[in-house]
This record gives sequence, structure tokens and C-alpha cells, in this order.
Amino acid sequence: MTLPVIWDAEACGKEIRRNAERGVHALTFSENPAAMGYPSFHDEYWTPVWEALVDTDTVMNVHIGSSGRLAITAADAPMDVMITLQPMNIVQAAADLLWSAPVKKYPGLKIALSEGGTGWIPYFLERADRTYEMHSTWTGQDFGKQKPSEVFRDHFLTCFISDPVGVALRNEIGIDNICWEADYPHSDSMWPNAPEELDAVLKTHQVTDAETNKMTYENAMRWYHWDPFTHVPKDQATVGALRKASEGHDVSIQALSKHDHGGPSFADFAANAKEMSGNTD
Repeated sequence: MTLPVIWDAEACGKEIRRNAERGVHALTFSENPAAMGYPSFHDEYWTPVWEALVDTDTVMNVHIGSSGRLAITAADAPMDVMITLQPMNIVQAAADLLWSAPVKKYPGLKIALSEGGTGWIPYFLERADRTYEMHSTWTGQDFGKQKPSEVFRDHFLTCFISDPVGVALRNEIGIDNICWEADYPHSDSMWPNAPEELDAVLKTHQVTDAETNKMTYENAMRWYHWDPFTHVPKDQATVGALRKASEGHDVSIQALSKHDHGGPSFADFAANAKEMSGNTD
């Protein structure tokens, strides 16, 4: 994963090219650079980045909350509010990028919406198409002969951890645009029972083996030009084989306090939330 030189678009473009030559075709990037004081996705400042991404077939990965602007309704709102609204952050990024000029200018541009879930996408695409139909005359948007929903499927990769609704609506989203993610070691992860929990969701919604293969590894291999089976043979990469290989290693769940090295505390997080919302009480 290439780290962005976000403060210098020219240097960032060069870094994308340098790493692509090393076989790295993924760039991590803020979902909203404007929130960090940099030009927005709609500014030509980022042209060197877009061109480098397309020239090297590198995927831009925008992660929820990476700008520091998660949805916080109030400083004293329960933490559950923010956690529930986390995917809404990536919805904003998806709209920002879908309606941006680079998506129209660069047919080969690829963007991954990291950790954003998928259940919201059918409504989002329906809304985007409706917006285009009703308002493009005066907003000046022009996708040619395509609808925004079609353009989305050309450019965006989505992912989910546990999203039964998204799995049920997989073909309305685009089966070639979905990846499953583990999110280990975050608390949203289904580890250590991720295979069993995912399998239950797939069976409930009658997902075929071909669809399962696309969502669990084939789509990611295609988008990122990376073949994990050149490192670990496929027969050794099954759930059973990997669990067998881990025998004798301590993979038990332990309290974070056992690994406390003086990092930010929950109190620090709450204080930052107050500062972001403008509440200094």
C-alpha cells in the first residue's frame, strides 16, 4: 500500500509511479482532503495524482474517517451514534467522487471505498440516477450515454465485513464490485469466527460458489493485480489449512490493556470529538 505525499500532489504522483514499478498498485488516501485543509477532489491541484493512478493502474483506497471527520451529532452523544453513522462518511465520499470531473475524464480511474459497507449502495445509485435525470440540465453534469449508476460500477470497488442486506442486494450493487474484508484486529471484525459467520450469511441469501469466489478473492485479485496464490498455494490457503498452520500459536482474544504502550485513550478520543464539534464545555 502506497502512502500519500498528500501535501504535494506532484511528489505524490511520483511516489505512486515509483511504487507501481515495485508492483504496488494500491494508494491509501483521505476520503475528504478538503477537511484536512488541502484542495478538494474537484480542484485541478490533484491532476498529477489522477494521471499517475491511471497510468499505473493503481487503485485509490479512501477509508472512512481518514480525514478525521466522522459523523458526530453532538459531543455528549453516545459513542454508538458515531459507530452507527460511520458508513455515512463513505457515502459522502462516494458522492463527492462520483460527481467529480476526474471520474469523467479518466475512464481507467479505480477507487475503492474501504470499510464502508454495501447495503446503502442500491439506494445511493437510485438517488444518483434520479438526481442526474432531474437536475443535470441546470447543474451541467454530463456522463454521456451512461447513468451515474453505470459509471459507479466502472470506477468503484466496495467492501463489507458483515452486511446481510448488501449480500442480498449483491446483483443490484454489481457482483464484480464487491469484496469481503476481515477488518482484523478492529472490534468490528468477526474474528475468530469470520469464516463461519460469513458462510451463514452467504447460505441465507443463496450465494453461488462463483459469486462467493468473486467477493472473497477474485475481485480483489483483479482490481489490485495481486495473486496471493503465488505466495501461498490455494490448497494451503483454505480456512482449514490456515487454522491447522496456526496450531501452537496463541491467538486468544486479550484485553487491550495487556498491550498498552501509552497510546491515545478513550478520554483523548472524547476530547477530540468535542473539539471537532466546537463544544468546549
